[in-house]
Amino acid sequence: MTTLTTLQGTTVDLDDHLDTLAGQLRGELLRRDDAGYDAARALWNGMTDRHPAAIARCAGTDDVRVAVRFAADHDLLLAVRGGGHNVAGTAGADGALVVDLSPLHHVEVDAERRRARAGGGATFGHLDAATQRHGLAAPGGVVSATGIGGLTLSGGIGWLRRKHGLTCDNLVAATLVAADGTVHQVDEDRDPELLWALRGGGGNLGVVTEFTYRLHPVGPEVFMAFAVYPLDAAEQVLRGYRDWTDDLADEVSSLVVCGSVPEEEHIPEEHWGEPCVIIVACAATDTDRGEDLTRPSRQLAAPIADLSGPVPFVELQQLFDADYPDGDRYYWRSLHLPGLSDEVIERTIAWTMTRPSLRTTLDLWHLGGALSRVEPAATAYGDRSAPFLLAVESNWEDPADDDANLAWTRDCVDAFEELSTGREYLNFPGFLEDREATLQTAHGAANLDRLRAIKRRMDPDNRFRLHQNVAPS
Repeated sequence: MTTLTTLQGTTVDLDDHLDTLAGQLRGELLRRDDAGYDAARALWNGMTDRHPAAIARCAGTDDVRVAVRFAADHDLLLAVRGGGHNVAGTAGADGALVVDLSPLHHVEVDAERRRARAGGGATFGHLDAATQRHGLAAPGGVVSATGIGGLTLSGGIGWLRRKHGLTCDNLVAATLVAADGTVHQVDEDRDPELLWALRGGGGNLGVVTEFTYRLHPVGPEVFMAFAVYPLDAAEQVLRGYRDWTDDLADEVSSLVVCGSVPEEEHIPEEHWGEPCVIIVACAATDTDRGEDLTRPSRQLAAPIADLSGPVPFVELQQLFDADYPDGDRYYWRSLHLPGLSDEVIERTIAWTMTRPSLRTTLDLWHLGGALSRVEPAATAYGDRSAPFLLAVESNWEDPADDDANLAWTRDCVDAFEELSTGREYLNFPGFLEDREATLQTAHGAANLDRLRAIKRRMDPDNRFRLHQNVAPS
């Protein structure tokens, strides 16, 4: 017997109805006893172990429409899976029906118009591979296994952010299945208000089965700066980084990683695992200019290692992939910062020293540039005025270490709260513990009211409630 959970939290047996649903799908419907169920339910974050009642692995938009309509007819709890890479584990829920988009990973590139249309289950690895054949790219994240859906719908901060904006800024069209099973073609001419909401409003308005992106000439090679400094030089390095980024060209997007020296063959082995500060930057311009622009970031102190040089853009996009394997345990929080004050620098160094896991990092993302020139009301993403983002990325393997890592991360974020704008980035949201407050600071009051109105139109019963949910009232 397959028992599903309803929106009210009750359970219902729908075995016969599920057989009917399975017959209506071009894709497959997986239940708990089916081969492939455990692989299909697994999410990237091992902290989020979900057991949905059924998983509809959709072969196209029509499969999604059928599955969503089925959930509506039976008032079922519904989850949507794109890449399954969200740190909060929103792509699954116990007892739910999961609409799994992972088979929809097609990418079609129109090089002449500089557009790419990608299925809702595609990752940035899929997107980069297709677009870079034409020397083009859409702004994405910094881990290629990340699904395009979750990242786009909640913003998208990556290596091209200062030159070409956020991922959501480059979303020009979408195909969306609404809560009643209707299919909507969305662009600036057809429902521009819904397109506004999809640009950073989160994944709670429907199932986006296709995304169309604006592309930009990038690569095939870019200059990557990658300088590893000892932590005892951190104050000098971070002050120098602050000065360097104060008037930096938009072509350069960079971040500071405060963590442990990676075990890389080009780094002296005696330093592996030591606390360190790493400056990583991408110069989205010709490599000679990129080297000139990033040179100061490599001369802030005597480095342990300097791995800088021209790299294919697709390799830069995969730079951090090995650091975030499927099934490990992750808890990430974030705060926007009005600047890198001396107090921010001091606390960053102090908290780096106390990490319970050597794999944990405190990251300082330099923002500004093109992403900051979009007005708060222009997209649902909201205010972009903060010049830096602090990301506290706790990463570990052993479940026995859960309590220590969760407590440390929360304490660390609390320590920076008074130095921040109070706003979190919705792709680094912890487990969305205080969802309403997070949404208020992320979108702003006016944008949140506007999102609620769109939610009332698209999903009045709040069926899509498991993501960064904007309730209809």
